[in-house]
Amino acid sequence: MNASRITALGLVAAATLWIASGHFLPHETAESRASVRPSETAEKLFRVGVIETSIVPHSRKLLLSGRTEADRKVMAVARTGGVLTEIKVRRGSFVQKGDVIAILSDEAREAQVMQAKALLEQRKIELDAKRRLIELNSAPRLELSNLDAQYKAAEAGLVAAEAERNRGVITAPWSGVITDVPAEVGTSAFSMAGKEIAQIVALDPMLAIVEVAERKLAGIKLGDMAEVRLVTGQTATGRIRYVSKSASQTTRTYRVEVEIANPNGAIPDGITAEVSIPVTPTPSTRVPRSALIFSSKGELGVRTVTTEGTVGFHAVNVVEDDQAFMWVAGVPNATRVITQGQDFVREGQRVDAVLAPELTAVR
Repeated sequence: MNASRITALGLVAAATLWIASGHFLPHETAESRASVRPSETAEKLFRVGVIETSIVPHSRKLLLSGRTEADRKVMAVARTGGVLTEIKVRRGSFVQKGDVIAILSDEAREAQVMQAKALLEQRKIELDAKRRLIELNSAPRLELSNLDAQYKAAEAGLVAAEAERNRGVITAPWSGVITDVPAEVGTSAFSMAGKEIAQIVALDPMLAIVEVAERKLAGIKLGDMAEVRLVTGQTATGRIRYVSKSASQTTRTYRVEVEIANPNGAIPDGITAEVSIPVTPTPSTRVPRSALIFSSKGELGVRTVTTEGTVGFHAVNVVEDDQAFMWVAGVPNATRVITQGQDFVREGQRVDAVLAPELTAVR
């Protein structure tokens, strides 16, 4: 191979290496130096979403499970002896005060009333005749007192006879619904008195009964309004009419009664109910449920951000659980609470805090 050919190959190889070096070896230029920003060399802070809280008096509600209970419930009983001859009601019958429920056999009670009336009439005639004789000075005045006493005794005898007759008719003591009729027509006994005939339940008003723990009793007051929700979906509003002053020996709870108007009897007796009772307002702050965390010491609270951008922690007490939100006490007013990213930071760490809606908008 001659020298000229070797020289030509060397020049071609050198040119190829020079061209390739532009692709594989970096070259710093003015433009590349200008593209480097100070922000890229500085530490990048973790971004969290925050809300600014405010303390307000919150009227929390005490939710309790209970049941409805009729205001009045009584068993109508026979007040005298005899045979049960007629029952005028059945289960589910509505009765008004004074309506006849059942009738016992007469047992000569009507005859006793007629006899008492006749005796009273006789005493009245004797008394009137003696008065006329005394006015004519034809009879001593001392006999007038004796006849007057006999007349009053006859009056009392008539009242007693009528009362005995009325005992054979069992009537409703007040308006309500018949829930049970344990007696049967034809039942007889010499001691029929006290025999159960029919049970009457008054549905208006209806009561919602709940048991309140002793530590929650302080905020409940007589006359306060309460909301009642039945298991059937019905809702009603009532007023607290009774708060027990004596605790149950077994549960250590206190009975609370809420009176509900029930004019049409739509609310039944003994149905499960949820009662919402408002208690004394408490200064508290509303935060999202997701903002609550447990600290390393096991305390329930929220993480916050100071004005300098440092993460802190505040322990809280739950005032009320409002499903998506929680009302808590223990957070100072105008505090920035972390609601997004609180699980990825720790106390003392510096962060970039933005309002939660703003953080959502930049995504």
